[in-house]
Amino acid sequence: MQTQIPYHGWCFVCGNENPHSIGITMYVDERGVLTSEFSLSEAQQGPPGHAHGGSSAAILDEAMGLVVWAAGHQVAAVNLEINYRKPLPLHQPLSVEARVARMEEHKIFSVGEIRLADSTVAVSGSGIYVAAPKLFENVKLTP
Repeated sequence: MQTQIPYHGWCFVCGNENPHSIGITMYVDERGVLTSEFSLSEAQQGPPGHAHGGSSAAILDEAMGLVVWAAGHQVAAVNLEINYRKPLPLHQPLSVEARVARMEEHKIFSVGEIRLADSTVAVSGSGIYVAAPKLFENVKLTP
């Protein structure tokens, strides 16, 4: 069973109030794995016909951070590592998956991948997130 992660305002990746948002809807399952299926448009273009690397980095940051949020932690990224393997084509089905990899005293590590329609990993990443409740005092992520 999957639960939709609520849209949150002006978020660049998944905000429903931002007219420039990529507009991705994300879900988390009972195992704590976050997934989404989406496509990108010219609004995210870098090289002709392909997504800008910053767009894929933003998508992975959001997915890897939201999976930590879904686990009950209000966090912000302190380190991201993005590995580009293949360009992301525009107007083609893509998917993202993220999960919490491990937790240490003050750090939560998560990993994610963006896959092409044939399941090839195009972009992968890892992130380190730390608690940042003061940044999110007025944010509520419930459906």
